Formats: sequence, C-alpha cells, structure tokens
Amino acid sequence: MATKVYIVYYSMYGHVEKLAQEIRKGAASVDGVEAILWQVPETLQEDVLSKMSAPPKSDAPIITPNDLAEADGFVFGFPTRFGMMAAQFKAFLDATGGLWRTQQLAGKPAGIFYSTGSQGGGQETTALTAITQLVHHGMIFVPIGYTFGAGMFEMENVKGGSPYGAGTFAGDGSRQPTELELKQAFHQGKYIAAITKKLKGPAVA
Repeated sequence: MATKVYIVYYSMYGHVEKLAQEIRKGAASVDGVEAILWQVPETLQEDVLSKMSAPPKSDAPIITPNDLAEADGFVFGFPTRFGMMAAQFKAFLDATGGLWRTQQLAGKPAGIFYSTGSQGGGQETTALTAITQLVHHGMIFVPIGYTFGAGMFEMENVKGGSPYGAGTFAGDGSRQPTELELKQAFHQGKYIAAITKKLKGPAVA
C-alpha cells in the first residue's frame, strides 16, 4: 500500500500554491509515495475576494478535516498574516477537534511552508507559531534543517525559506517564487515523503 502524503495549503494570490505544486512533485518522486494536493476552504465571500483582486481558485480539491485521517504524513502551507498563518488555514485547523479527541493524527510527520510579503515579514515566526497546532495533535514536526545544502546559504539574491521549511516572498504580489525557492520546495517534499515512508514502515501481513 502506498504511503500517502497530503500537501494541504491555502493560497490567495498563488504564491503558496506554486510552492505546493513543487512540494507535491518532490514527494511523488519518492518510490511508493502517493502525493496529493488539497486546498482548505475559503472563508471570504466572492465579492470580498474580488475587491482584493484575488484570482480564481485552482481545481485542487477542497479538503475536509476527516480527510486528514487517511494520510500518513503532511506538508502544510499558508501565507502569513502579521507573522502567523492566514485565518483561512487556522479556521480549518480549528475544525479538527474530532481528530484531536481521538488523536488520529498523533505520531504522523508534518512539515510547514509559507509565503510572506517581505524579508522581515515572518519567514520564521509563521512556521514557529504554527508548530503549536501540530503539538496539540501529537504530530511530529519535520523541519528541513540545512539538508538543502548550499541553497540554504544563498546571499547574492533574495531567497525565502528557512530551516523550518520552504518559503517565498510575495512583495507587492508581482514577485513570483524563484527557481531556487522552487528547488527548495521540491527538496522539502522529497525529504518529508522519505521520512514519512520510513516512519510508516513495511506493511504487516
């Protein structure tokens, strides 16, 4: 049976979604891993999104809390709002009380990726404050550390991400994830998928 890794994200302007797509590719590159993209539900009305110039959502399926129980591991992604995860993703996690009561997510590995508006806009605090959600569910936080190698020490060009996970900078919205940021996202997906597969172990007959 395949090891299931769910890449669950919220993206208003597409930056987090681009990272999510690369993370899925990285996870799927691990033999025996099924990597699936999911979006969390939008909480804003269409007229509000229109005024914010948000583009239409992609065709990635909308996840429900109970869907999480089917996965062996996760990579959660979201933009920052004042140094913390966006309210849409928090609202989704707030609806996972049933899973918390039964501890259905306990022991499952999870990573985090993110997008911020600026270099001082929460590349580490967004991930750091999100870890509390994993802790209460008993999940195992899997940071990428410095496993991305030389890409972690890029100094000539602006690069998002940190030892906590892959990241990008949106700026005024016109900046898109760079090739290096996308490579880091691919690496994160592959890295977490390999750990998830190892933790799951071989099927017992």
